[in-house]
Amino acid sequence: MMANTAFWAALLAPVCLWLSLRVIGRRRAARVAIGTGGDAALERAVRAQANFAEYVPFALVLMALAEAGGAPGWVLHPVGAALLAGRVAHGFGIAREPEDFRFRVGGMAATFSAIALSALAVMIGLIIGWA
Repeated sequence: MMANTAFWAALLAPVCLWLSLRVIGRRRAARVAIGTGGDAALERAVRAQANFAEYVPFALVLMALAEAGGAPGWVLHPVGAALLAGRVAHGFGIAREPEDFRFRVGGMAATFSAIALSALAVMIGLIIGWA
C-alpha cells in the first residue's frame, strides 16, 4: 500500500465533498439541473469543483509513483500538505463573493508546486534512486 499517498488522498476527500456539496446546494437554489443556467454563483461553484477534479488526481498519481519509486515520507508529506493547502485556499478564494484572488492564486501556486515536486521525486527515483 502507498501509505503516504493514501494519507493525503484521504485528507483531500473532504475537500472534494465540500466542493461537490456547494455545487448541489447552488443547483437547488438556482433550480438548474444541467449546466449553470447563467447563474454566476453556480458557475463559480462548478469551476471550483472541476478545478479540483482536474488537478488532484494527477498530483496524487505522481505522488504514488514517487512513493512506489522509493521517495520517503519526508519528501511526500510536504508535497501532500502543499496540495491540501492549495486546494483549500483555491476553493475558499473562488467561493467568496467578491472572489478573493489572493487565495486563488496562492492555491494554484501551491498546487503547481505539489505537481512539480512530485514529478521531480519521480524522476529522482528513476534516475538515481532514493537509497
